[in-house]
Amino acid sequence: MFDSILIVCTGNICRSPIAERLLRCKFQNKIIDSAGTGALIDHAADNTAIEISKKYGLDLSNHKGRQITSAMIRKYDLILVMEKGHIEKICTISPESRGKTMLLGHWIDIKEIPDPYRKSNEAFDSVYKLIEKACNSWVEKINA
Repeated sequence: MFDSILIVCTGNICRSPIAERLLRCKFQNKIIDSAGTGALIDHAADNTAIEISKKYGLDLSNHKGRQITSAMIRKYDLILVMEKGHIEKICTISPESRGKTMLLGHWIDIKEIPDPYRKSNEAFDSVYKLIEKACNSWVEKINA
């Protein structure tokens, strides 16, 4: 079914690294990576993202931001994004990828996962929980 999953957000330093690492824990036999539509290339994960993730036992060390490319899009079976705008950007780069690009929050009440960048620890905590809930819903659907 889906042997490779790409998680996409804007800067690739907050939301997508969290989702990437959560899904890697759940799918150890799949390729799970992340990228950004406006990535902070080679940047580590955001310090607050690292701190909040650590609180929940998730390690974001060694993450480096990557910019999404058309070659990258073609490489993955499923692309999960945080916002509808990310779908539009991906489809501009690679129109044929629309069928495999979906919102990470597709199966939960809040479809779009807000960007916590430069916001409070509480905002990051809330977003972490949304990402975790969304990832768990994808795990259920993929394993069904």
